[in-house]
Amino acid sequence: MTEPLKPHASEPPIGPGEGGEGLAIAEKETVSLEPPKLYRVVMLNDDFTPMEFVIIVLQEYFSHDIETATQIMLKIHHEGRGVCGVYTKDVAATKVELVLAAARRAGHPLQCILETA
Repeated sequence: MTEPLKPHASEPPIGPGEGGEGLAIAEKETVSLEPPKLYRVVMLNDDFTPMEFVIIVLQEYFSHDIETATQIMLKIHHEGRGVCGVYTKDVAATKVELVLAAARRAGHPLQCILETA
């Protein structure tokens, strides 16, 4: 048994009547999309985590070059906190967890938090 041929995708659909009778036209609905909220990943200073470790974390998890990572590390050291990057909520939360896990594995009390940008 053979199946009947189906119309090609570029052919207009066949309506119930000739000349477009019975066809409904859907109007395009405008949807306003807002950009996602952004969050800052902030690293906090402590007196125990080595500066070199902070620089490595900034390079590995935030893709900063050595100069930028050093500047951020010095800001953390002198001001008590420094912004590592600004991301959407899911990405920022993941980065915070990665930093905290790396610090714990290395035995450092480094703290990293999330703030609204």
